[in-house]
Amino acid sequence: MLRVESISRSFGPMKALDQVSFDVSPGRLTGFVGGNGAGKTTSMRIIMGVLAADSGQVSLNGKPVTRPVAATFGYMPEERGLYPKTPVAEQLIYLARLHGVNRAQAEENVADLLERLNLTARAGDRLEKLSLGNQQRAQIAAALVHDPAVLVLDEPFSGLDPMAVDTVMAVLRERAAHGVPVLFSSHQLDVVERITDDLVIIASGQIKARGATADLQRQYAGSRYRLEAADVAWVGSVPGVTEVVVEGSAAAFDAAPEVAQQVLQQALAKGPVAGFNRVIPSLAEVFREVVGDAPKADEAEVAPPPKKRRGLFGKGAAK
Repeated sequence: MLRVESISRSFGPMKALDQVSFDVSPGRLTGFVGGNGAGKTTSMRIIMGVLAADSGQVSLNGKPVTRPVAATFGYMPEERGLYPKTPVAEQLIYLARLHGVNRAQAEENVADLLERLNLTARAGDRLEKLSLGNQQRAQIAAALVHDPAVLVLDEPFSGLDPMAVDTVMAVLRERAAHGVPVLFSSHQLDVVERITDDLVIIASGQIKARGATADLQRQYAGSRYRLEAADVAWVGSVPGVTEVVVEGSAAAFDAAPEVAQQVLQQALAKGPVAGFNRVIPSLAEVFREVVGDAPKADEAEVAPPPKKRRGLFGKGAAK
């Protein structure tokens, strides 16, 4: 398990992270969501050792994440970092070799990833010749090419069309199925809702909610109910019922739990009931409920891109 414990980080007078704590469990996809400047990228850079925390620690299976340990992780930064004039397959093999993968295995890994990500036909093309969406898929391949112990992906779905999103989702689910902890950030909450097992919501450098995605959706379900029956036109006349929307044989409405039960009893007295349930909110609705009017900032001001330095992909050179 990857564990972030009480991480804090300031940039001058700006406190980017304030006692941030969350877990990324093996074999589970954890979505990390928040507005611009919330602290997602700063947190990921600290996990990878690209930035140092002012306090707190990051651990994997109970042991601190040192630089050699972080070198076994797969990291995809939001800013594309591959070589624009180098052929795709060539640089992916090179990056795998930097991680200590032998040439035969590196070539096999690259061939498999390019096929899974629908990039085989572009293997010999320079990166700069690819569309932005294909460049994004190549960047994802770079994070996966050395069979990482942990995946940390910053906005992996950015710039992808719906079919490419599905392709990347399938690859990430496969890695999680093999026991890899996967942490990814995204502003595309509909995508996050489709793929995540667990969710972490951050705002203004603080964790506002965390847990299994389905549990959080149930926790933040409001007073909205849905009734399906032959006759629902009367629902709005029940005292305490508000915000009624009737569509055919279904009525959605707001009510306190005891009033909702009265509606159900009256519906049963009138005839068969096809369905009655509390409306589970979308992830976007949960996010708005949790974050509220939290102030937002330009993340580039909070966490400027780190200076380039050796060791991002581990020590050593390809052999």
